[in-house]
Amino acid sequence: MTSRIPLTVQPTTDQVAVVCLSGPLGADACTDLALELEQHMGRAAQQGQRLVLDLAGVELVSAAARRTIQRATDHLVHEPVLVVAARPSVRGVLEQAHLAGIRLHETLADALASLPLPPAPEISPGTPPPGPDQADNMREELSGLRAAARTNGLIGIAQGMLMARYDLPGPAAALTLLRTASRQLDVPVRELASAVVTAPPPGTAEEWFPGRVTHVPPPVGAFLRAYGGDVLDRREVLAAAVHEAIALSDADGAEVHFTDAAQDDALFLDHHHGLGAAYRDQVALVTEPPVVCARARRQCESVTVPDVAADPGLAAHPAGHALLAAGTHAVHSTPLVTTDGHCAGTLTLHWGKPGVRLTSEQRHALDTLTTEIAAWRSWYLRTVVLDALEYLHRHHRPRSPRS
Repeated sequence: MTSRIPLTVQPTTDQVAVVCLSGPLGADACTDLALELEQHMGRAAQQGQRLVLDLAGVELVSAAARRTIQRATDHLVHEPVLVVAARPSVRGVLEQAHLAGIRLHETLADALASLPLPPAPEISPGTPPPGPDQADNMREELSGLRAAARTNGLIGIAQGMLMARYDLPGPAAALTLLRTASRQLDVPVRELASAVVTAPPPGTAEEWFPGRVTHVPPPVGAFLRAYGGDVLDRREVLAAAVHEAIALSDADGAEVHFTDAAQDDALFLDHHHGLGAAYRDQVALVTEPPVVCARARRQCESVTVPDVAADPGLAAHPAGHALLAAGTHAVHSTPLVTTDGHCAGTLTLHWGKPGVRLTSEQRHALDTLTTEIAAWRSWYLRTVVLDALEYLHRHHRPRSPRS
């Protein structure tokens, strides 16, 4: 039997399973709802996962649906299902019922942030202890889900646009189309979703951007010449840029953020080296100061914080707490400015000791590098990302005609 409830299952970690429902949960949906809850709760229990039920897309919960959730979860008092109820009306219905087997959260990111790390496994005599990176690996997985949660709305909007534009049968088909184009063109799903949302509608049925030169020449500069690799390989280009920045500044770590036009030019973390999961969780999506990359973007000039603990705004911010906890005491952020004066992102350096300031030579070298990264980023958006949109346009599969 196929469920009539619009439902998707997000990619999960070893610790978490996320099930997303949408539409109204009226009395007529209770049978399907009970079956879906039984199936996913059983699978999560079998695999030792915590279940997150994301109702952010649910428009209403009837009394009958509430009772269905209660019957399915009442036995989970000690390890409740995490329920995301973004709409006040939905949250109110569930709060008033005082369901013992669920814990309510307003956002998926909040729900994931509430999860503790699993306890360390018991070690039998003679068995080697777990590696020191075990806890970090668990944090990495949860951090990745939290970061994804912050962009779920954007991906959902893109899915809706693709469904309407290409008459796709549902959100799952739209997400498959996004993921396929992402793999083929090496464009992150989040970035491709942003392009779908911000690009003008397709120009013709055959081409999204008719008359476009598919691959304009990439920018030429000292960094890309020294890199010598495939300029289409986003991960390799950014990894090389980050390591170059660390080498020329004697930094201990670095991060690259890019702006997202679909989210009011908020900064999203695209690449990093040497940064802990807790800090990356704080800067996965940055919208405003006092985070240093947001300062550099707003001012469109470099910003140095020689001592994080002595900076009132940053030291009191969760990102500052995470910096200090990870052993970072000085940071410097340089904007990625294009030739037309647009700030395309930032490159931020980290040092373990306070009081670090770049020399004039280091600043000049870093400015040259960031100018090249900005030029490459602009080229990447105008070539690779547009190629990915063309791929979507050519390979969509509309709904099969009803017989």
